[in-house]
Amino acid sequence: MSSAVATITNEERALRSLGISDAAIYAAVRRVLREAGVRSGRLLDVGCGEGHLRPFVDDLVDTYIGNDIIRYNQFPSDAAFLTTDLDNGRVPVGDGEMDVVTAVEVIEHLENPRAFVRELARCTRPGGLIVVTTPNQLSGLSVLTLAIKRRHAAFQDVHYPAHISALLEIDLVRMASEAGLVDARIDYTHFGRIVLTSRHFPVAMARRFPRLLSDNIVLTARKPE
Repeated sequence: MSSAVATITNEERALRSLGISDAAIYAAVRRVLREAGVRSGRLLDVGCGEGHLRPFVDDLVDTYIGNDIIRYNQFPSDAAFLTTDLDNGRVPVGDGEMDVVTAVEVIEHLENPRAFVRELARCTRPGGLIVVTTPNQLSGLSVLTLAIKRRHAAFQDVHYPAHISALLEIDLVRMASEAGLVDARIDYTHFGRIVLTSRHFPVAMARRFPRLLSDNIVLTARKPE
């Protein structure tokens, strides 16, 4: 490990993530929220980046609150924002204050994913919903990349040190259970890159083979009443 990598701060790591994800991931979050019956309440977007999830969920919730280690310049000026270093601190909200807590492409950036899921659970009210997305290590692209390069597709040198925790579907489900959450399920973005190209599979094909042809997965789970 170079000294430059060894001394990188969490703020610098956040900046390297650019604070934005693919629109298909935000659309998948919206889809699972609608399917779960979310129509109102307070949503806390943990690791919100530039706040690009907000327009996807504005009509589903009453209040959108962003949370990240830094406030990106593009974050909406009219939205509430809370600052937290997720590797070293708690989100500054009370226990059980939020109806929905999302973490879009955040958990792979963190040193302790299990502690993170427990913190999401703490912030969520009984009966509330938690949504976590992360790269799909079981996609065809990721499995092939692992076989050839000995690293998952989203964990190449170019992604380090922003991406540091590669998690499988079963890891997310187990973490949810360990945190006392119930009804955990895995969904897919239906958006996957074709190997050796910048093009993506047709959505209809990705829906037919979701695990194989989706670059990202979505965990949903509830906090028990």
